[in-house]
Amino acid sequence: MTDTLLALSTDRCRITPLSADDARALAAITDETVTSQVHFLPTPFTESDARALIAGSGGGNVFHAVRDRSGGELNGVIGVHRRIGHEYEIGYWFAARARGRGIATEAVRAVVDALAASRPGASIVAECRPGNGRSEALLRRIGFVSTGQAGQRPGRMLLSWRPEPVYRIDVC
Repeated sequence: MTDTLLALSTDRCRITPLSADDARALAAITDETVTSQVHFLPTPFTESDARALIAGSGGGNVFHAVRDRSGGELNGVIGVHRRIGHEYEIGYWFAARARGRGIATEAVRAVVDALAASRPGASIVAECRPGNGRSEALLRRIGFVSTGQAGQRPGRMLLSWRPEPVYRIDVC
């Protein structure tokens, strides 16, 4: 994998870099429930804003479309952001209609696994706003743990991905 994931598939998703053709669909799924949580997205998020975000994707900040595998509908976005050193940050947002169905967990897990496989020894992190229980639960399900440190963005906590669970239950 280079700085761009070329293509990934899961049972329900196709994950590819966003393209200019995605601007209208991206604007449609990026409503105030998203822009109120993602500091770099303006409210309202217009098709022009979507085009600018897509045009700026590449190098150290790559945004990927998460599409329905059968119909190709845009369900969400996963960003992979190179940080200082051998560290990568994962961020995401999903359409309201796609939330609560396990699609985000499936897609984010696929991206994290591909990133880890292509960058042995790299650190993979995410930042989550305290109180965003659904996002924190998603991150924990796929192996992220709290570092106890503040994130780079105001009001965010830093989580770090572990390839193996940090705990083990042998007896119940």
